[in-house]
Amino acid sequence: MADLEDGLKRLGLHELHVELGGKMVPFAGYEMPVQYPDGVLKEHLHTRAAAGLFDVSHMGQVILRPKGSMEELKLAFEALMPVDVLGLAEGRQRYGLFTDDAGGILDDLMFTNRGDHLYVVVNAACKAADIAHMTAGMPGVSVQPVTDRALLALQGPAAEAALEAVLPGVAAMKFMDHRVIGDIWVSRSGYTGEDGFEVSVPEAQAEGFARKLLAQPAVAPIGLGARDSLRLEAGLCLYGHDIDTTTSPVEAGLTWAIQKARKAGGAREGGFPGAVRILRELAEGPERLRVGLRPEGRAPMREGVELFAPDGTPVGRITSGGFGPSVNAPIAMGYVARAHSAIGTALTGEVRGKRLPVTVAELPFQPTTYKR
Repeated sequence: MADLEDGLKRLGLHELHVELGGKMVPFAGYEMPVQYPDGVLKEHLHTRAAAGLFDVSHMGQVILRPKGSMEELKLAFEALMPVDVLGLAEGRQRYGLFTDDAGGILDDLMFTNRGDHLYVVVNAACKAADIAHMTAGMPGVSVQPVTDRALLALQGPAAEAALEAVLPGVAAMKFMDHRVIGDIWVSRSGYTGEDGFEVSVPEAQAEGFARKLLAQPAVAPIGLGARDSLRLEAGLCLYGHDIDTTTSPVEAGLTWAIQKARKAGGAREGGFPGAVRILRELAEGPERLRVGLRPEGRAPMREGVELFAPDGTPVGRITSGGFGPSVNAPIAMGYVARAHSAIGTALTGEVRGKRLPVTVAELPFQPTTYKR
């Protein structure tokens, strides 16, 4: 990756994005393609119908190696978040959350047990802070940033056949499986709600690998715009918007990511930053909750829109909002007081001084198609 004069970094596949007509914009310190000539709407629908290829090389890839035993590494990593690391089998991936002492979320991440080490993928904007956090919090662990690999996501119902044509054997993988095939690392996961894969490729091979995928009729390049609308339809959080240090995992509706072993009465109850608050909220419920929201009409309600009860009482705020191409309607997510969080609750959102109707809705907006 090259550094530019304006401080932005350039992806290893930058020239390929430009060749494909990608519109490059600043994002999380990188020049990234926000869309290609087909536009966000068509890219979104193509991913749902066939297969979309995303360059997510801006994400942070990190290898954690034990200086002692693998069990010591797992327990050290587990001490940073309310997630069961010790129980993760080799060749499997899991979603995790770094929490702070107040129970807020420092970042969300994916981690994989690769037998003698852990492979971690963190958000681009949090990369430096996460590496520092892991280094300081795990003195008995070697924290090694990966700087010479691209990360590609292939998502959609045709993703399996497209990747199988290039990497035979991946079709046998299930959701959250991880395999090392030669010098390519493959996880069956993603950020769209669709079946698909995330593939870490040595930078020197990345362009050739991407071109092999794009040569298949089912595969099209997809930019940040459609990535955002796809994850919103799937009800997936965006760090810095739907989750941050002001939100707890319980408020965010991420209790499914806190396994039984770390909850009250579990084999390794607590012992993570913010445990007092998080365990209390698990037992008693939080004061507010992340919910799905359906604005009436065709106009989206965007991040920052304030939400009100019918009597005019402020009850919350939208954290992500836009138009959902697959559901053909405006959709949003946000936080509302627990008393107003039931599906079907009628609220209003203030847009340009007007209070407009919006209803609490079930998440996700679009059914997921993971290969279980």
